[in-house]
Amino acid sequence: MIFLIDHNLGGHAEILLGNIASQGWLELLPIRFVCFKEINLSIDSNDQVVWRTAQANQMILLTANRSMKGENSLEQVLREENTVNSLPVMTIGDADRFLADRAYRNRCVDRILEILLDIENWMGVGRIFIP
Repeated sequence: MIFLIDHNLGGHAEILLGNIASQGWLELLPIRFVCFKEINLSIDSNDQVVWRTAQANQMILLTANRSMKGENSLEQVLREENTVNSLPVMTIGDADRFLADRAYRNRCVDRILEILLDIENWMGVGRIFIP
């Protein structure tokens, strides 16, 4: 599974991937993290562009702060464009706590892995708040 990592979660993603790798999951699940720069996506892209890019490339968007208000907000895009075949958006509920609180970080990792192991049942749900 490929994750599109929101531009403000680079450090979080390194920690997350390291945690997943240290538990041996990369040997069982093909997990890859892609940043905006790797796919020539501007960091100031609106939520609609980011979501559409993720979906077009079969990526799960991992974010912490995408907008919930406005015409191009992630919530509006999900209401209008999400289908039963759309991959979910995973939103870390508290990005600062993810960095500071090991127990919280571990719960986030566990939740992400739980979802990935059962991804077909999460298609079309829109947004999942982690943990």
